Amino acid sequence: MAKISMRTPVVEMDGDEMTRVMWGWIKDILLKPFIDLKTEYYDLGLVNRDATCDGVTEQAALAAKRLGVAVKCATITPNAQRVEEYKLKKAWASPNGTIRRIMDGTVFRSPITVKGIRPYIPGWKKPIAIARHAYGDIYNAVEDRVEKGGKAYLVVCDSEGRQIKSSLIHDFADGEGIIQGVHNLDKSIAAFAESCFNYGLENNLPVWMGAKDTISKTYDHRFKDIFNEIYEKYRAEYEKRGLYFMYTLIDDVVARVIRSDGGMLWVCKNYDGDVMSDMVATAYGSLGMMSSVLVSPDGKYEYEAAHGTVTRHYYRHLKGESTSTNPVATIWAWTGALKKRGELDGDEKLPQFCRKLEKSTLQLISSGYMTGDLIPMFKRRGVQPVTLTTREFLNKIAEKL
Repeated sequence: MAKISMRTPVVEMDGDEMTRVMWGWIKDILLKPFIDLKTEYYDLGLVNRDATCDGVTEQAALAAKRLGVAVKCATITPNAQRVEEYKLKKAWASPNGTIRRIMDGTVFRSPITVKGIRPYIPGWKKPIAIARHAYGDIYNAVEDRVEKGGKAYLVVCDSEGRQIKSSLIHDFADGEGIIQGVHNLDKSIAAFAESCFNYGLENNLPVWMGAKDTISKTYDHRFKDIFNEIYEKYRAEYEKRGLYFMYTLIDDVVARVIRSDGGMLWVCKNYDGDVMSDMVATAYGSLGMMSSVLVSPDGKYEYEAAHGTVTRHYYRHLKGESTSTNPVATIWAWTGALKKRGELDGDEKLPQFCRKLEKSTLQLISSGYMTGDLIPMFKRRGVQPVTLTTREFLNKIAEKL
């Protein structure tokens, strides 16, 4: 067959460790034999981020805004141990945080469900989608240590630099401690709300949101107020379709989600979404079975896997050992980006190919061939599951494709 052509490239953001290895395998085994793959490549591996003083991350994010569609491999956010291991100049910021700050928008994550893979929570019959605000909170925080005897204040100045108000955070007279300052923007929260309500309509899902406005009477309460205000624009259409918007406290929404049968969009602030998306993904099967896309307010898209770089498997790979690392979420990052590229370019061949690739992957798993992480959850009468290495799994998909 002639390879499928692409009119416009996607921004390709390479990553780290085992996911970087899988990245190359997926391109070589599943994409390049069928597609004349066009990408604008950026190496976001930790070594290159350090060499460019993290400039490559900002360049990649700006490229995503320019071309409209990006696909990203999992990357390392270095801590003190990683700084020593990689001999870094400093502990660089999270690349995901940098990209999300530049693109703004919302991260939508949804489990990739397969016949035969049963959730750890038996009551979850339908997928639960997570909407994570991709701006502010601790991901753009300023923090510091305070010595004993110091005092920390929250100070607000006007545009000329004149102090207009000051609030004591804490008097550290009894001992040293730590402080952290976080912020958010009304326009970012409003864009988040618009994205969530549109996603609910597009996917026919009710929208559940949780925060802690009883404790955070200004910060979290602002999220509640803005969402309630914007929902009024959507209320008629939601009620027409039998959908609804519910705001409740974060601890209450967690309890409601656990005892539900699924089938909603769970709206989370930045930190909550980071944690809860991993919990939902694991409960549905594996972190390797979760799709993730960042959607900016002006309609730009960045697709990625929701999991990390699988360090333990990477060290085994370096020793020459075969691993059974789940590549499904990374495949879905590529198919999501290429489908969107084809849709935006008005080229149906690319989305059609991606749907066939996804179907081949799911059929392979449901027929009993999978990576090791899914074996404990696979239950299908008359089918004995077979554990494949990552490369064996990718080659099996290619055969089916």
